[in-house]
This record gives sequence, structure tokens and C-alpha cells, in this order.
Amino acid sequence: MGKSAFFIRLHGCPVHCPWCDSAGTWHPDHKPDNVDRLSPRELAEEAFSSGCEIVIITGGEPAIHNLHDLTYELNIRNLPVHIETCGAFPIKGEMAWVTLSPKILALPLEENLRLADEFKIIVEDENSIQYWSEKLNITQYNAPTWLHPEWSQSRKHSVLSSITQWIKDKGFPYRAGFQLHKLYMVDEADKRSRPTASLSHLKKSHRVKKVEAFGK
Repeated sequence: MGKSAFFIRLHGCPVHCPWCDSAGTWHPDHKPDNVDRLSPRELAEEAFSSGCEIVIITGGEPAIHNLHDLTYELNIRNLPVHIETCGAFPIKGEMAWVTLSPKILALPLEENLRLADEFKIIVEDENSIQYWSEKLNITQYNAPTWLHPEWSQSRKHSVLSSITQWIKDKGFPYRAGFQLHKLYMVDEADKRSRPTASLSHLKKSHRVKKVEAFGK
């Protein structure tokens, strides 16, 4: 958190979270008409020329892709490669850091739970933290576990209070987190960024209906 990071956001995701904040990578109502295709070498060169501290591969769901060539090109340029994944698919490529953000619609593989350097829990409501702490028995992995409010709930008192109280009661490995790039509006300042495509502002029933329709 707070480091200079070059984001590589890959298209495609079979998970379809109803509050997805990157719907432009998969949702039929938000997918762009065209997506530039760059080779792993071109991506690595652009990342290197940016002067970033780290490269973060995300999505969509990045682990549905074979990332061996991309991570090779990044690693030979001495760029630490991070991946953020739901953990439901095997990770193909050499990573310096694995952030595992579990999703209810696609539970993580055991092998990825053991690989995780940190966890990121999306706190949708006041019951989310309890659910994931029991579902995955997170403390057994002894890895920092960030508690991020889902963006549409980021000002909701009950959600923020559930995070605050959990941190007070449990301490490590839990940490209070936030999507800092949204507070700093870095996407808006970067001409290479696609326009924001988020489902989180829609009513929940409408989001679920859209996702179910797309799933069919």
C-alpha cells in the first residue's frame, strides 16, 4: 500500500462479482469495443520505462491466463511481480508476491491459500469478516489480512465499524485497508486508464439479475 505500482489489468473473468469495480474486463454492458493487444515484451518495456517499484497483475481474474512469458519478461528487468487473484485458478508464472482476495462465487484452491503472501477480504456487510475467518480459517496461514470495505459500502457506518471492532478485538493478522488509488484519483489522472466501469453503484437486485443473465 502506498508504493509506486504499474498495473497490468487483464481481460476476462468467470467469477462475476455483483459489485465488481472492474466490470469493463468482462461485463457485456461495459466491455470496450476494442482492447489493445500487447506482447509480454511490450508490456514489460512499458512497465520498466515507468520507473515503478512494483508491477501488479490483476484483472478481471488474471490467473485464468498463462502468465509465464509475461512474468519472465518482467523478472529479467528486475521488476518485482505481484498478482491479485481470487485464488480459484492455478497461478502460472513466477510471482514475487501473491495477494489472494477470496470470492464467494469461486472459492480459492488450497495450493493458492498456502502460496498467499497476504489476503484481502472485501467487506460487503457487517457479517463478511466473520464469514471468511471461519470459511478459510485465515489465521492458520499467518499472513497479513487486509479488510477492505466494498466501495459502495465504504461510507456505511456498520461496515466500517465491523472492521474497526475486528481489528481491536483480533489484532494480527488483520489490518484495516482501503482502496487508496480511488481516494487519490490516480486512474483519472492516467491517460492510459480506461473509464471506470463499476457495478457497485447499482441496486443489489439489479446487479444479481445482470450477472445471472450474463452467466446463462
